Amino acid sequence: MAKVTQSAQTSRQYWLLKSDPDTFGFDDLWNLPDRTTHWDGVRNFQARNYLRDEMKKGDLAFFYHSGGEDPAILGIAEIVREGYPDSTAVDPKDPHYDPKSKGGESAWSMVDIRAVERLARPVTLSEMRTRPELASMPLLQKGNRLSVQKVGAAEWNAVLALAKQVESDA
Repeated sequence: MAKVTQSAQTSRQYWLLKSDPDTFGFDDLWNLPDRTTHWDGVRNFQARNYLRDEMKKGDLAFFYHSGGEDPAILGIAEIVREGYPDSTAVDPKDPHYDPKSKGGESAWSMVDIRAVERLARPVTLSEMRTRPELASMPLLQKGNRLSVQKVGAAEWNAVLALAKQVESDA
């Protein structure tokens, strides 16, 4: 598998996907057949719009663990299927069921992702907060709790550079 920890390219967009590691972590994704699953259960309209309208096949996303003692980016996933209706919204047995979904149609969207690379080391939230080049990253903005966020090319490159640093250098 080709390494993707290279500088951002203008031919794709970059994202950050947040998940609580106790619910679904990067290791869970890494251990799935083909390292692929759908990214479902998003119930915020802005994040839904990113999934439905903006994420494209071939885009890359940081996989971020939002829970635990030190939240961090652990790996990289690729978007392998563009937005389509989130079937979990219409399944009453699913924890992401949306009782407002009518007639078996979902107003919510999901994409398919595939784990492509583990970072050399986790890049922690506390570490990112100390880096001026990441100051405008949505993840670091007060009140921004979206589970799907855009990442700029410069921010993408800065996080990758941090991941390549050995712990004693960071």
